[in-house]
Amino acid sequence: QVQLVESGGGLVQAGGSLRLSCAASGRTFSSYAMGWFRQAPGKEREFVATISGSGGLRNYADSVKGRFTISRENAKTKNTVFLQMNSLKLEDTAVYYCAATVRSSVGVTILNTDYWGQGTQVTVSS
Repeated sequence: QVQLVESGGGLVQAGGSLRLSCAASGRTFSSYAMGWFRQAPGKEREFVATISGSGGLRNYADSVKGRFTISRENAKTKNTVFLQMNSLKLEDTAVYYCAATVRSSVGVTILNTDYWGQGTQVTVSS
């Protein structure tokens, strides 16, 4: 059974930093893309960042470019993806979801996501 388990969310003041982690188990995603999405109250889930299976390709939403960094570790039996979030803004407040696909080695999108994590809350206060 595949599981994506996020951690690292919490409450932070505007301008602060948080680091999210997502540990995948149940199968290996070393050849496949993983990423992060977020959903704020009353809004649709939106793309944040994605990283290729090798880690060589990264793509970000315009709203987080220059502030967020996605990375990954491909161990023999476990894959972990991280999201370092700096210079956080009030509008970054949302539930952040880890995503993985077995249909692309390049990037994960809303349409090709095969697995979702349960989500972790990030709240940015003024």
